[in-house]
Amino acid sequence: MATQRVLPQSKETLLQNYNKRLKDDIRSILDNFTEIIKTAKVEDETQVSRATQAEQDHYEMHVRAANIVRAGESLMKLVSDLKQFLILNDFPSVNEAISLRNQQLRTLQEECDKKLISLRDEIAIDLYELEEEYYSSSCGQWDGVELPLCETFHRQDSWGSPEMTSDPSCANPEDSDHLGTQESMQRHLNSHGSSTSEQS
Repeated sequence: MATQRVLPQSKETLLQNYNKRLKDDIRSILDNFTEIIKTAKVEDETQVSRATQAEQDHYEMHVRAANIVRAGESLMKLVSDLKQFLILNDFPSVNEAISLRNQQLRTLQEECDKKLISLRDEIAIDLYELEEEYYSSSCGQWDGVELPLCETFHRQDSWGSPEMTSDPSCANPEDSDHLGTQESMQRHLNSHGSSTSEQS
């Protein structure tokens, strides 16, 4: 069983004022409606003529109807004041609503984190499989040395480039050594042939 909260004196006085306004407005509506019903009753002949009595009853009904409308508007204003009072002063309810919203947002955050972690694991597995496929294929080999993917494609693109074909500095070192050996052998043969011709 929830314990009743002790309100400050100003709030307690304000609530008592709201209660008094509520009772007064309801009593005003009930009394005026009862009097309107009484004026609708047809009475016997009196010293006042029926036309004058009818006009008086008509005026009285208008006044009491206006009182009922005024009391109804006062009740609507009272409802608005009560809502404002609850919004500004009902801190336990506000704190409970904030706590509930925080709990909902934390639950949503945990779900998002789980989905992101699952997505990260799936991407890691796919990347691992792609790397295994790449390094096990011939595209990833260069003279028995595993090269990164970007370096492999860079070298493949450079094979067919006209700059590599025309520029001797970009040639393979093994091809350069082979050409140098051929040139030295040719010079040796030429020198041997010239020395033979001089002896003869």
